[in-house]
Amino acid sequence: MESLYAFEVKHATEEDIPAIHKITKDAFLKYCEMAELDYDIEALNETYEDIRRDIEEKNVFVVRIDDEPVGAVRVELLPDGEAYLSRFAVASHHRNNGIGKILMNVVDKIMKEHHVHILRLHTAAKVAALIRFYYGRGFYIASVENSRGYPRAELIKEYD
Repeated sequence: MESLYAFEVKHATEEDIPAIHKITKDAFLKYCEMAELDYDIEALNETYEDIRRDIEEKNVFVVRIDDEPVGAVRVELLPDGEAYLSRFAVASHHRNNGIGKILMNVVDKIMKEHHVHILRLHTAAKVAALIRFYYGRGFYIASVENSRGYPRAELIKEYD
């Protein structure tokens, strides 16, 4: 039977940097729009070198459909069984079709393999769709802060 749909999640390499950069910009432009922010946030100002450093220092994953990069996420393993998730991004033309859930399933697998007990992330507290997505993946809001000029929810997921 002929394959009609090829799907892959893999650790990012240097060759993935341009795609990660493009997907991240696309996703965070939408993030700014949904959160009613100006467009001067860290994710929109990162360079290829920033992404290269993250690939070297963190777990960076890329999702491909039929060899087209469509999503990415970064997870930094921290001391004491904790981790921090950042730059969760799905290309706009692939949103709401399960890519984010698949990325989070990979993150969950990696967290369990590394015996992580707590995974943290921040997201715009005012964007209900993002909060709902993370609640659906087992996160809860631990706090809300304004250090970047807008309400950011710190979400936590606990692993056994």
